[in-house]
Amino acid sequence: MTFGYGLHHVQIAIRPAAEDAARAFYVGVLGMTEVPKPPDLARRGGLWLRTDALEIHLGVEPGLVPSEKAHPGILVDDLDGLAAALDAAGHAVEWDGLFIGFRRFYARDPFGNRLEFLSPAE
Repeated sequence: MTFGYGLHHVQIAIRPAAEDAARAFYVGVLGMTEVPKPPDLARRGGLWLRTDALEIHLGVEPGLVPSEKAHPGILVDDLDGLAAALDAAGHAVEWDGLFIGFRRFYARDPFGNRLEFLSPAE
């Protein structure tokens, strides 16, 4: 049986009062666009971001301890260009060739959240 699933968004935690650092990374480096949050949710802090078919919600979490392994897997058309942009902005890129059929790397946002970026191998 199938129910017709699709992914609307992924939520990632940020520290309180860290929206500017989040914008610098997600908008400034990754090139995402901030979208308005509904007023009742905006009062909680955080921000919502969108690009192409991807939406990420950044929610405020006091006492944030980022996971070592949990992460979204984000498909990217220009994987090498993104790796160069992250590196130029001072964000370490860790390449991993263990996922057969894909090229991929990991990076961490300013809060320590692990992000996986991948594209199909040619």
